Amino acid sequence: MTQSLTLRRPDDWHLHLRDGAMLRAVLPETTRHFGRAIIMPNLVPPVVTGSDAAAYRDRITDALPADADFTPLMTLYLTEQTDPDDVAAAAESGLISAVKLYPAGATTNSASGVKDFDKVRAVLERMAEIGLPLCVHGEVTDPDIDIFDREAVFIDRVLDPIRRATPGLRTVMEHITTSNGVDYAKSQDNLGATITTHHLIINRNHILVGGIKPHYYCLPVAKREEHRLALRAAATSGDARFFLGTDSAPHTDPNKENSCGCAGCFTATNTMSLLAHVFEEEDALDKLEGFTSLNGPAFYGLPVNETTLTLTKGEAIVIPEKIISEEGPVTVFDPGFPVNWHVS
Repeated sequence: MTQSLTLRRPDDWHLHLRDGAMLRAVLPETTRHFGRAIIMPNLVPPVVTGSDAAAYRDRITDALPADADFTPLMTLYLTEQTDPDDVAAAAESGLISAVKLYPAGATTNSASGVKDFDKVRAVLERMAEIGLPLCVHGEVTDPDIDIFDREAVFIDRVLDPIRRATPGLRTVMEHITTSNGVDYAKSQDNLGATITTHHLIINRNHILVGGIKPHYYCLPVAKREEHRLALRAAATSGDARFFLGTDSAPHTDPNKENSCGCAGCFTATNTMSLLAHVFEEEDALDKLEGFTSLNGPAFYGLPVNETTLTLTKGEAIVIPEKIISEEGPVTVFDPGFPVNWHVS
């Protein structure tokens, strides 16, 4: 039985770092294990222009621990006013690695997102021309659509029409949560799909059974067990279209534990140990490096990391309950079972 596993250093292809005091508190939790990360732009105000992205990148760089070897991969927040020339200039300079599409109102700080997709067609066409990926939060926000159906409806009503209207547009379906998302990703070219750590571990029962568990509440919300199993099968399959995007999303405990709690699971601290546990359960430890370290760089056209990370199985690891920030405590995702894989 495998007791030690050495991988190319992993990357996180979907990460929330926030800003200010929260950024300084949570950034070391990512840089400890990951070489790069796609940084989400949904700040307040959002990162919508190249100059915004440059300023945010500098704040991240300034907050890096002294010994960190980490590259933030910046993104722009797509709005109906986004300038195609600004996007192209930011991409050409190497400043940004993708543009992020939030349907308006879909998740945290998404009020500036897109309502009329015809208004962003020129941006998407320019992105297809220059090969710049579009990262998609794949949910509709129509009030008449059940929250558990929003991903499947988005694929049919929004994503597939966009891709048909914009041939060649490289697209990442972020944090897929359904078998519908898995099946669509498998059927397409120029398309990748990220899967989070927590969606491989929890289903909607974990949020609701025995009382509401606010630290398991995320968007897209966890679905039925059949969908979790489909995600596990995809992540552990070796299919290069699937790669890790943690969607690690810090919120202070008061913002999670109230009558209208924020969506997000904070998994940056323990993701690699949790993934080793999941992949071992699926008898797929040999596929872990592809999911965490190889498939993402291949999709984004980047080299793999030269350094390595070693996972060793031993006594149960001690997962810190919280990360303390100047804004307040952030609860670390608790899988609800012992985890024995240590990272070095």
